[in-house]
Amino acid sequence: MSDLGLSFIDETVNETNHWLNVLAERLDVDRQHAYHALRSGLHTLRDRLPVDECAALGAQLPHLVRGIYYETWRPADVPRTTRSTEQYLEDLSHRLTDDRDPEVRATAEAVFGLLKGNCGSGIMDKVRAAMPDDVATDLFDKG
Repeated sequence: MSDLGLSFIDETVNETNHWLNVLAERLDVDRQHAYHALRSGLHTLRDRLPVDECAALGAQLPHLVRGIYYETWRPADVPRTTRSTEQYLEDLSHRLTDDRDPEVRATAEAVFGLLKGNCGSGIMDKVRAAMPDDVATDLFDKG
C-alpha cells in the first residue's frame, strides 16, 4: 500500500528527494540549500527558454519538481535574452541570496548535470541549442 494512498505521489516524492540528495552531494550543502539551488537554477534556465522548449523540459520533470519549475512563470515574459555566461551567472546570483547558498557557477553546472542525467537527451539537446554558445560550453557542457 502506498504511504499517501496514491502511488504516483509517493513516486514523485521519492524522485524529488533523490534529486535533492544528488544536488546536495554535488554542491556539498544541506537539503534546504540544495532545494534553493534547484529552484534558482530551474527558474534561471526556464526564463531563458522559448515557450515550446520550456514546456517540453517541464514535461520531463518529476511532478513536484515540475511545480517548482513552473512557480511564478509568465510565458508572455520569455524568453529573456542572455548573451553571455557572465550575464547568466549574474541572473542566477540574484536568486541565490543566502550566504550559505552554493557558489553560483557550481550551482549552474550542478543543475545542468542533474537535468542531463534525468531528462531525455532529445529535450536536453534542444535546451542546449536554445542557449548562447558560451553558456552552452561554459556551463551546460560542464554539468
